[in-house]
Amino acid sequence: MDHQGHRDHLIQILQGAYSGELAAGFAYRGHWKSVENPYEREAIQKIEQEEWIHRARVGEILASLGGAPQRRREVKLWVIGRTIGLACHMIGWFLPMYFAGRLESGNVIEYEVAASHAAALGLKGYETDLLEMAGVEKAHELFFSSAIVGHRLLPVISAVFGWGKATEVELTAKSKNASPEAAD
Repeated sequence: MDHQGHRDHLIQILQGAYSGELAAGFAYRGHWKSVENPYEREAIQKIEQEEWIHRARVGEILASLGGAPQRRREVKLWVIGRTIGLACHMIGWFLPMYFAGRLESGNVIEYEVAASHAAALGLKGYETDLLEMAGVEKAHELFFSSAIVGHRLLPVISAVFGWGKATEVELTAKSKNASPEAAD
């Protein structure tokens, strides 16, 4: 891919990420307000704050590249985020936790791909920022996956939607490696 191709792809990814963070911010605002467990409530509230920080940084990078948010996408994802935030109050605990984790999984990949385009363009600072955002999104994914690990609906839902089972295996392996018996 040539220089212009990397630039165009990076702008396209950033436009999607910018609007996606808008939806995520509003969805998490509704999500944390719907959760009763104080630890989960606080963690999801922190995740919401991090999504707004990502949106601001992505917007700065996008503008520096001469790109701009897509108005239609912004409106669409504003509606989606607000709707999901409201739905969290009606659909129980498991589904918002599951789909938040699944969404975060995709965000990790999105930021890693964006970072690779930034690297190809020689934009090391942006590459670093985007990889840091990918790391934060991975932490979000692990929070949600650890919350649902062992839930009775996880095998069925992950079979249908394709996320969760591998994460459950990964978390189980990590906990076994961290156990006192593993240290012997």
